[in-house]
Amino acid sequence: MLKDTTWLSRTELLIGRTQLEKLMNAHVLVVGMGGVGSFAAEFICRSGVGEMTIVDGDVVDASNRNRQLPALVSTQGKSKAEIMAARLNDINPELKLNVIKEFIKPEAVAEILSVKFDYVVDAIDSVSPKLTFIKAAFEKGLPIVSSMGAGGKMNPTQIQIADISKSYNCPFAQQVRKQLKQAGIYKGIKVVFSPEENNKDSLMMTDGANFKTSAYGTMSYLPAMFGATAASVVIRDLMKGV
Repeated sequence: MLKDTTWLSRTELLIGRTQLEKLMNAHVLVVGMGGVGSFAAEFICRSGVGEMTIVDGDVVDASNRNRQLPALVSTQGKSKAEIMAARLNDINPELKLNVIKEFIKPEAVAEILSVKFDYVVDAIDSVSPKLTFIKAAFEKGLPIVSSMGAGGKMNPTQIQIADISKSYNCPFAQQVRKQLKQAGIYKGIKVVFSPEENNKDSLMMTDGANFKTSAYGTMSYLPAMFGATAASVVIRDLMKGV
């Protein structure tokens, strides 16, 4: 239980003490501290959630500065997880924070999910590790919200929350949905997605590092909006007692 909740007075004014205490007693996992996950983690922290685990094995690159919260000139080459940890602790010094500086490789997923989490945010942007993670979380019965493709899009008003089975017109979601079906998973996973048509001219191929072979161009606010939407799912569901 937090000792000083003065900084949460506006939150308590909106949702009441009982609901605030649900957040304060919750443990949330956020995987990926990029454009989506970093903002999701911050908004979850600012809601008063009492314990968080954040996971990311990457360091800040110059190309991250257009959209990622930890990315600054002064942080280039530094661990995203460490930067976000310092930021989250500065927001709430009483936050119980666990930091895992690892890429999500299949062999690491089981160990990460050996802890009981009240909610899980999947902000992984590579299909293979994403699928491994989603399937493992689903099999454990963990409440999860997963971010689909935020690249190649511009219009935040088209962002939606739906079950994975109801997602549409998102190539990334289509890949995830198809492979989940092959594993016998047809529904039961909340996703944040946008049906806005991708700007196909913004697609580029990458070197294939960390299971990622391609990427779309991105606009500063769009991944952040995905992260904010994912955070809202977590916070509202925790208050409902999910």
